[in-house]
Amino acid sequence: MDESRPLGRILLFGIQHVLVMAATPISAIFLMSATLRLGSELTVDLLSAAFVLSGIGSLIQSLGPWKVGPRLPFMMLPGGAPLILFLAIAEQHGLPTATGSVILTALFSFVVLPVFTRLLKFFPALVIGTMIVIVGVNLVKVGAVLVTGQPGTPGFADPVNLGLGMATIGFTVVFYLLFTGILRQLAVMLGLLAGTALAAVTGAIHASGAGGGELVSLPRLTPFGSPVFHLVAALPLMLYSLASMAEATGQTVINAEAVGKKIDRRTDVPKTVRGDALTSLLGAFFGLPLMVTSGENIGIVRVTGVRSRFVTAAAGVVLVVIGFLAPVTRAISVIPSAVVGGTAMVVFAVITVLGIQTLGRSDLDRHTSTFICAVALALGLLPILVPGVYGHFPPSVRILLESGVAVGAFVAAVLNILFHHIRPGIAARLTVVRTEGDR
Repeated sequence: MDESRPLGRILLFGIQHVLVMAATPISAIFLMSATLRLGSELTVDLLSAAFVLSGIGSLIQSLGPWKVGPRLPFMMLPGGAPLILFLAIAEQHGLPTATGSVILTALFSFVVLPVFTRLLKFFPALVIGTMIVIVGVNLVKVGAVLVTGQPGTPGFADPVNLGLGMATIGFTVVFYLLFTGILRQLAVMLGLLAGTALAAVTGAIHASGAGGGELVSLPRLTPFGSPVFHLVAALPLMLYSLASMAEATGQTVINAEAVGKKIDRRTDVPKTVRGDALTSLLGAFFGLPLMVTSGENIGIVRVTGVRSRFVTAAAGVVLVVIGFLAPVTRAISVIPSAVVGGTAMVVFAVITVLGIQTLGRSDLDRHTSTFICAVALALGLLPILVPGVYGHFPPSVRILLESGVAVGAFVAAVLNILFHHIRPGIAARLTVVRTEGDR
């Protein structure tokens, strides 16, 4: 994990991470632009900021300066659920208030972190494994939607897109089967490139937006004006940050296991959370939503076997460069979503497998553990498998309930406390009382 290989090889592996995750910041900014009806110039500024801050965050988490960042091969992205919360706040209270809410939430994370650290004993392998399975399933769905499009929209499940997605998966499998050594480790990237080449041959790439424009794009400071701080408006985002801390706990543990590093949860997990909070705080001043550690790169580490944290640090440098070079950003943005989705489905499914492996070490032979896992999975997967199930609830409540990861982690943690901490204590006291009564 701490091994630094030749620069060319590290850079190549870093580009593989970038290619797999590049669609996330692009889609996040495009969603912001479409929802809030932002101008094209502002969209370009935000896209540049998303790449630069993703790169800075990846460097922080991978290199771990000043007790910020766990020194694990992590990448950072604009978060999915926090993005929805950001958009909801912006629509209700304005973009300056949404920016202020991100700043308040980042500071809130620093303040409550010592308390959260003391609660880590209530997040054993049973809770973390359940949460990672839900994260993996949710991410596989995200990748699948990139291939099929949203149900009910024009072009849903278009055969061309399905073919590109399946072909990309097929290319990845073939490369992994036939190649050995470094080429096998690059199978994910080679599969994505082969899928892109196939899309170009079949005319599925529209490169008209990739040319022209300026050479350098600089992120704009406070693009929405001075932040406005409104505690009530920020409350849903602050509450979600607690679930984000729990997710960061699971990702830190599973990432450490993937690279074979023994960690102390009480010291290493807070480093991950600090990295998230610091990157989010910086990103807020460039108009971005909360930034979170990415789960997909853990799948790449597991598939390729490349554990070096300097690979994700190199990927961070590449992201920063992309953020400043407008032509490169536009070129990446024309890769068909179906190709990216096909690659993402494979990588995300690996995360689900890692969650299952974690559950295998959580004593599922105990009936209570099986019951806890079953209930948490049922409630956590409900909003993922049945979108809109909480559509009649108030918006602030709905946003929290529709986060399957947050719900699953909360339910698993609460049931674990009830069954494995409170109930045994009550039973022990009753036994003592009965014994004394018999005497």
